[in-house]
Amino acid sequence: MSASPTDWVTRAADDAIRHAGEGRQVTVSSGVSPSGRVHLGNMREFLTVHFVADELRRRGVPVRHLHVWDDYDRFRKVPVGVDPSYAEHIGRPLSAVPDPWDCHASWAEHFKEPLLDALHAMGIEMEEISQTERYTSGLYREQVLLAVAHRHDIEAVLARYRTKKAAAPETLSEQEAAALADSPADDEDPEGTTELERFPFKPYCRTCGRDTTTVTSYDDESTDLAYTCGYGHAHTTNLATQNEGKLAWKVDWPMRWAFEHVDFEPAGMDHATPGSSFTVGHELVEKVFGMPRPAWFGYGFVGFAGVQKMSSSAGGAPTAEDALRVLEAPILRWLYVRRNPKQTFDIDFGPEVVRLYDEWDSLARKASDPDKRDLQVLAWERASATAAGPLPAPRVVVPFRLISSVADVTAGKATEISRIVGHPVEDLQPRLDKAMAWTSEYVDPADRTTVRESPDEATLASLDDRQRTWLRLLLDGLDEQLQLDAVTSLVYGVPKLARGMALDDKPTDAVKADQKEFFGLLYRLLVDAERGPRLPTLVMALGTERVRSLLGG
Repeated sequence: MSASPTDWVTRAADDAIRHAGEGRQVTVSSGVSPSGRVHLGNMREFLTVHFVADELRRRGVPVRHLHVWDDYDRFRKVPVGVDPSYAEHIGRPLSAVPDPWDCHASWAEHFKEPLLDALHAMGIEMEEISQTERYTSGLYREQVLLAVAHRHDIEAVLARYRTKKAAAPETLSEQEAAALADSPADDEDPEGTTELERFPFKPYCRTCGRDTTTVTSYDDESTDLAYTCGYGHAHTTNLATQNEGKLAWKVDWPMRWAFEHVDFEPAGMDHATPGSSFTVGHELVEKVFGMPRPAWFGYGFVGFAGVQKMSSSAGGAPTAEDALRVLEAPILRWLYVRRNPKQTFDIDFGPEVVRLYDEWDSLARKASDPDKRDLQVLAWERASATAAGPLPAPRVVVPFRLISSVADVTAGKATEISRIVGHPVEDLQPRLDKAMAWTSEYVDPADRTTVRESPDEATLASLDDRQRTWLRLLLDGLDEQLQLDAVTSLVYGVPKLARGMALDDKPTDAVKADQKEFFGLLYRLLVDAERGPRLPTLVMALGTERVRSLLGG
């Protein structure tokens, strides 16, 4: 028996086990700031870690997928579509900013919930933690004091990387440089600032709740930290007894790795550039917090219809819940697992969706043959099921292009679609709903099919004998109960019959020319267009009676 194929998931799981040590629980971690709609670009953060955790579960290795909500991050800017008055909340924790839509407890919670619903639909289960809860409860207090005590060591590492960072954009691609400029870590290390201004702990003002604060003094013995606020406030907080702020991002991340004993955590390429929070964190976790850096790799960007990098704050970028309206959950998972994480790719909700379903169905057929198990099949296995079991899939697999074409012709009537393809609605789910949503939301109205209300009498009256023969042969061959294979054979075979050939004869060049003319005639008579959905599908959708009526009986 051949060896099992090895992919990037296998290798990452091996690295995580080595980091944790044989026989010990493995912690793999993801994290995201719920500052806006979590788009499909961010989904690589969740799915990359999920696939590694799932591989470990399949092996029987104790593992936890730890997901960190960075909801104690500052609210940075007011996005498009939100009342400009929300500028007053800039600098406050995301968990302290009210929900403008009044449906959740905070800004952060508003953007967590729809993402969690989508992740659940994709079979992703995580142990979630809130940085707001961790900091405000004092759970990180010892780690904060440790970081502050080593602030000079931290500053030495940060200072060394600042010089490298200034030159970095020249060596980066345009995409990576843009991401680096948008990185939340970029405003942590301004040049020309004092040691206190570079203090590794940032207080949230006791009066206004913002982080527009400047440390004015710190006493190592008492752990009293004095600060002023940009809004005119001044306070003193005690780091050993009070919880009124957080570590700077470049220090917070390695602190968390050590505190949670993280064995594997990947990062986007923007975090993997010189001087970024990730490269700095790798040094700090070992030098300050005394733990080996986690196993990791950088992952590339995911774009949408040619867009280079999605931005959560810009709005409009598609999310997982958007994608799941038109893609079955295993297919969305497959888009991420089938590629090496460093590869960039785009997700297109246009005609590419039809080809994607065809490719998925073909791969599923290949996966049914144990002798054909390779890296492609391994990716299908990881996408179609988790260690807990298979994800929802249709009981009867009907090609997406057929269901979507029928949905187009029938204006999305589920019962009509079911009748035409010959299977109960419940056996076609969830694909049926995806096809109806895709047809209504992503097919250009100009490409929709409009069936004639009545026969085109002028065209019918102008037909020559050959064309009349084609229509007669088609109508004579149609049964009352239509079957797709039979209709396909008949539609393509009418020009053969007209030339005295059999339906299954190989078409000659003359027959091919006749087929092209015959198909054009059918489109004009049925949908008043030069083209449309596949003719067998169209005939199935219209039914024998309506086809007879439009073709002149």
